[in-house]
Amino acid sequence: MAYNTIMVQLDVDTAATPRLTFAMNLARRFEADLIGFAAAQAHMFVPPDDSGIVTAEMMRQRTDDIREKLKALKEEFLSVAGDGEHVSWRGELGDPTQFLAIHARAADLLVTGTPAPDVAGDGGRTVDPGTLILSAGRPVLFASDDLAPVLARRVVIAWKDTREARRAVADAMPFLTDAQEVSVITIAEGDQKTPRESAGDVVRFLMRHGVKAGSDVLGVGGANHEVAIAEIARETGADLIVAGGYGHSRLREWVFGGMTRSLLADGSLNRLFSN
Repeated sequence: MAYNTIMVQLDVDTAATPRLTFAMNLARRFEADLIGFAAAQAHMFVPPDDSGIVTAEMMRQRTDDIREKLKALKEEFLSVAGDGEHVSWRGELGDPTQFLAIHARAADLLVTGTPAPDVAGDGGRTVDPGTLILSAGRPVLFASDDLAPVLARRVVIAWKDTREARRAVADAMPFLTDAQEVSVITIAEGDQKTPRESAGDVVRFLMRHGVKAGSDVLGVGGANHEVAIAEIARETGADLIVAGGYGHSRLREWVFGGMTRSLLADGSLNRLFSN
């Protein structure tokens, strides 16, 4: 697999340049085309008036405001990324998560980030990370909050023998083959033999693809499994974690906690998810 086309999602209420610069560095690294994407939709939070005239006018004004923001984002995107044959822009009036998942058909990798606190949860202004992972059909790279260029010299794979994790390993291969060290980390839950064999198979698979990989099985006792993975990444100097997204149902992870939810909340690292 190669990242020939990278799509970067931009929020209408946030300056484009920091996340765009992050994505441009990736595009140069993989000699990939770059697509900028943004979408938003107007919401009404007031009861409609009897005639509907006031409501309609407010919706028109909010929609016009979004159009202006999309226009400004496009101008910022093209001024920073250039307007060459390997750069293009897509802007939509509509649900940003839904439309990004649709447009993901045009890309090998999606780049986004943790929504800003003041718009997080506003599905009309920014993407919902969990829904995006489940619906995109493409690997999604969540940039670290500081948006420092992803080096991926050391990479941690949060391994559990699920379809999602297997998909993530394959989808991350362009990063893994470039890395100096890849650690396949799995958490022992009861018998250690099965997770050790599973992680060993992944290491052998990676090595056949030229990846410098090793594995470790952790018994973390009563500690938080999800936090342990991120701590290992930081301790080893890794700046990228690769993981399957929502191996259990999303509702179960929301209620009980889980790897995906925990890693999505940790903006100190770059995180690549596949489902």
